[in-house]
Amino acid sequence: MPPPERGRPDASSRSAEAPASPEPPPRERPAELPPEKPGHRSVSLERRTTGHYTVTNARGDTLSLGEEGDFTSVELLLAGIAGCTAIDVDHLTVRRAEPQSFVVDVAAEKVADERGNHLEDIVVTFRVRYPDGNDGDAARSILPDIVAKSHDRLCTVSRTITLGTDITTVIE
Repeated sequence: MPPPERGRPDASSRSAEAPASPEPPPRERPAELPPEKPGHRSVSLERRTTGHYTVTNARGDTLSLGEEGDFTSVELLLAGIAGCTAIDVDHLTVRRAEPQSFVVDVAAEKVADERGNHLEDIVVTFRVRYPDGNDGDAARSILPDIVAKSHDRLCTVSRTITLGTDITTVIE
C-alpha cells in the first residue's frame, strides 16, 4: 500500500467527526470503470444555456465551451495537444535559453465519413526562436529531439489520441 499523500491522513487514521467546512460527499466511482489511480484527472461540464457550457477542473478553474463566442470542443482538443507538447518542450529547452518567441500551432481537418465525425491530418507546428549565442545554440540543438520525445512518449494528450483509448459513458 502506498504511503498517504503528504498532509492527508490515510483512511485508518481519519476521525469519524464531520469536517469543519461542509463538503459534498464523494461520488461513488461506477463499478464498470477501472479503479482510480494516483494520476486521475477529471473535469466537470455544466450547461449555462443551449450550446454554452462551463467546464471546471478539480482545482476550481473554469473556461467556457460551446458554440459562438466560446471555444468549441474540437478547438479545446487542439489546444490540449498544443498545450501539452508546448509544456514538455518549454520546460526542457528553457534550461538552455529563454525563447524570444514560442508559438505552437495545431491544425486538423474535421471530417464526417463512414467512421463518424473525427479529425484527420493533425499537424503540430513549432515556431520557436532563441537568442544568438551559445545558450540559444544549445536550445536550438536539442529542440528537434525534445519535440520528438514529447510526441513519442511525453505528451499525454497526443499520446492518448495516437494510441487510442476506450471511453466509457455512464448515465446516472
